[in-house]
Amino acid sequence: MTAVKSIGMTVADMDRSIDFYTTVLTFTKIADRRITGLEAIDKLSLQTEQIQEMATIHLRVVVLQLGAETLDLTEFLTDKGRSIPLNSRSNDVWFQHLAIVVSNMHRAYQHVRQHAIVQISPQPQTLPDWNPVAGGIEAFYCQDPDGHNLELIHFPPDKGDPKWQQPTTDLFLGIDHTAIVVTDTAASRVFYCDLLGLKLQQESENFGLEQAQLSGVAHPKVKITSLKASAGIGIELLEYLEPNDGRAIPTDTEANDGWCSQTTIVVADAIETVQQLRNARLPIFSDVVSPGTNSLEVDRQFLICDPDGHKIR
Repeated sequence: MTAVKSIGMTVADMDRSIDFYTTVLTFTKIADRRITGLEAIDKLSLQTEQIQEMATIHLRVVVLQLGAETLDLTEFLTDKGRSIPLNSRSNDVWFQHLAIVVSNMHRAYQHVRQHAIVQISPQPQTLPDWNPVAGGIEAFYCQDPDGHNLELIHFPPDKGDPKWQQPTTDLFLGIDHTAIVVTDTAASRVFYCDLLGLKLQQESENFGLEQAQLSGVAHPKVKITSLKASAGIGIELLEYLEPNDGRAIPTDTEANDGWCSQTTIVVADAIETVQQLRNARLPIFSDVVSPGTNSLEVDRQFLICDPDGHKIR
């Protein structure tokens, strides 16, 4: 693999989502298109046996950019899916958040509060200095209108990518990483590091009052593993050692369900990558698709699932 390119999310009302991300978080819309028929099937990397029943599918796909990073939003104009459960918790395995870097946490918090954002954290939390990996980082959990999880994060001078320390007048700077809940860090590291080639950056365990208020989970103990490719967004693995009662991703999850997110990874050769994954006896979620249109900006694509069911494009 060469890069973690973007994060994709399913939304129920595209205009509402565009307004939220561009007005509240200052993303810029860089693409907006409607996709039907075979092109929609290519976009979803559907298997051959699914094509007939999905032939009437109609999508609206929007790409938003903040800094150098992008977010892909998809609305199913036909065949609407299920919403994210209202009782979702930060330790449920379908949890996946975007970590959006801010230049000033106080100003960012006051800004999003003006828009009546749904808060998970009661207020921003400063992680304690006893944790050398995370000490001094300010973080705040909230949600977008569909219930997708977001983290606003501010790095002190000795933490994070150096690019977040550059002088700027912007309040919202870009996407640092996406975080996903996993049930077994060791198994996830085999998948993401040994098979896909991400590199381990750092590991820590977060617990205590600050972590509880940040996540909304009582008495948490979280093993956090940060992974990075040579370019693009980081991937953070969150294993809740306590409490370990998070709910699994439903086995009947479809692409149009609100909790169905996907992380787009760029590889040098899709065919070779699929063969290596099959040699490792990893199930491939879809066939390799060669889109018949340049609008998707890819040569070949396919979908797989990590050990917990998080989708990787």
